[in-house]
Amino acid sequence: MSSRFLPVSFFTAVLFFLSSCNGSEEKSGTDTSKDSTTTAITEPATPSTIVTTPQGILLVKHKVSNFTKWKASYDAHDSMRLAGGMHNYVIGRSIDDSNMVIVAVKADDMAKAKAFSTDAKLKEAMQKGGVTGKPSFAFLTATFQDTVVINSAIRSLTTFTVKDWDAWQKGFKEGSQERIDNGITDRVYGHDADDDHKIMLVTALMDTAKAFAYWKSDMLKKRRAVSGVIGVPDRFVFRIVQRY
Repeated sequence: MSSRFLPVSFFTAVLFFLSSCNGSEEKSGTDTSKDSTTTAITEPATPSTIVTTPQGILLVKHKVSNFTKWKASYDAHDSMRLAGGMHNYVIGRSIDDSNMVIVAVKADDMAKAKAFSTDAKLKEAMQKGGVTGKPSFAFLTATFQDTVVINSAIRSLTTFTVKDWDAWQKGFKEGSQERIDNGITDRVYGHDADDDHKIMLVTALMDTAKAFAYWKSDMLKKRRAVSGVIGVPDRFVFRIVQRY
C-alpha cells in the first residue's frame, strides 16, 4: 500500500523544493536591488563672465569724413596692428555724431602700442581712410571686464581723476546696485597705464532715460564725493557697431 503512494509523495517533495528555491532567488534579487547604490550626477559649474586679469587696451577717438570708407581702410590694415601685438576689440560710433568713431584694441605690450600710435605709417593710413582732425590716444590697463552678452549696444565711456585708486574702487563697488537700479551695467573699468589716478569706465545703458537722469542726480554727486572723484567727469556715449 505504501509503495502505491511513493511516487506521489516523491513528486510532492520535488515540487516543494523547486518552489522554495524560486522563492529564495526572488528574495535574493530583491535584497540585491536594495543594496545597489545610485551615482549622483553633478551639474557642471557655470563659468564666470568676470575677468580681473589686467589687460592692456589702446583707445583711439577720431572723426571721419565717411564711416564706410574709413571702416574698409581699417580692416585692410589689420596686419599692421597684429605686427604691433594689438588685437581688434570694439568699434563704436557716437550717438550724437555718427562720424565720431571710437576704436578699442587689446594690446599685448603697452610700449609697442605707444610706439604704434606715433608711427608715420599709422598716420598715413588714417589720412587715406578719411580721418579728419587730430586723433586722441589713451593707453589703459583694464582691471575689470564683464564679458556676458547683453541686449544693449549703447555704451558710455567716462574718464575722470580720483584722489586714490583703492578708495575709488571701494566706493564704486558699493554703488553697484544703485547703478543697476538706474539702468546702468558695468562693463569695463581700469586706469591709465602710467597713472592709477586717471580712471576709465565703460558702462552699458540698459535704460537711457534713467541713466541720463542719474548722471545729473545729487545721488551720483554724493557717490563721487565719497569715492574721491576730482572735478567733472568727461563722458562719451556711443553705439557699438562691431565687437570682435
